[in-house]
Amino acid sequence: MTLYQAFTARRGSEKILLDAGALLVGSILMTLAAKATVPFYPVPLSMQTFVAIGLGLALGPLRGGLAIMLYLAEGAMGMPVFAGTPEKGIGLAYMVGPTGGFLVGFLLQAVIAGLFARHGRDRSPLTTAAIALIAAAAIYPTGLFWLGAVIGFDKPLLALGLYPFILGDVVKALLAAAVFPLVWRLIERPTV
Repeated sequence: MTLYQAFTARRGSEKILLDAGALLVGSILMTLAAKATVPFYPVPLSMQTFVAIGLGLALGPLRGGLAIMLYLAEGAMGMPVFAGTPEKGIGLAYMVGPTGGFLVGFLLQAVIAGLFARHGRDRSPLTTAAIALIAAAAIYPTGLFWLGAVIGFDKPLLALGLYPFILGDVVKALLAAAVFPLVWRLIERPTV
């Protein structure tokens, strides 16, 4: 059971509205995460991977994935939802650029995290950190392949698209390990 399922188990006919609202809120969170960066070394820290993984943990693989797909569809339609938009372009032109594979990777992150959450693996800090690291790594195969296809496989792809982001992924995994088990404890606390 995911956080979302635990929350909506108490609801009845409002479920369709809650589902639609969860997807919309998820896409908004992805947009906000794309627009805000935290100063960090060696590159500024975007919280998009944290949000993508968090959507999977909170909403499960289906709803988490759908929230990311809504975010990607908004971007494809030309809405300035991605990092660096509209300055670096918008729509499909932006999506086929060097970061396109990483955008696809967000979907993989949400689905992978959601699959683990569906089976209750996100209840302890240790397993949540492991889930977040596994899901964080899922962005790199599509991201690096796409980056190589756009800029050339003869370029230092690991130095451009992997190494600078590893430390940030570890920090975000630790943040997920602190946040999600705590939220579970709050939801599962008996009401008086």
